[in-house]
This record gives sequence, C-alpha cells and structure tokens, in this order.
Amino acid sequence: MGENQKINCTVSSCKYNNGNAKECTLKQIIVTPVENCSTKNPDESMCSSYEYKK
Repeated sequence: MGENQKINCTVSSCKYNNGNAKECTLKQIIVTPVENCSTKNPDESMCSSYEYKK
C-alpha cells in the first residue's frame, strides 16, 4: 500500500474520526488481536489507536 492509503472509520466516539468523510485522520493505526478470540471474523482484531473523543 502506498502513501495514498485511506483508513475508513465509522466509530464516531473516536477523536481521530472525521465523521463527515468517515475517515480516520491518523497517518497510520495500530491493529491488535483480541485475546482468546478465534472466530475468523473481524471481531478478532481491534484498533489500538482508538482514543475517546472528549
């Protein structure tokens, strides 16, 4: 993936979410596995860059 990569996001409570564009404003995010979860579905991972919007 190049420099033009976009991270789409609809988590409105995250301070890095641009709700109008539904995009993450960070240049990169950290994706972490969920412990003891082996569903083979998206719930096996989470965005560790998430911060609550105050």
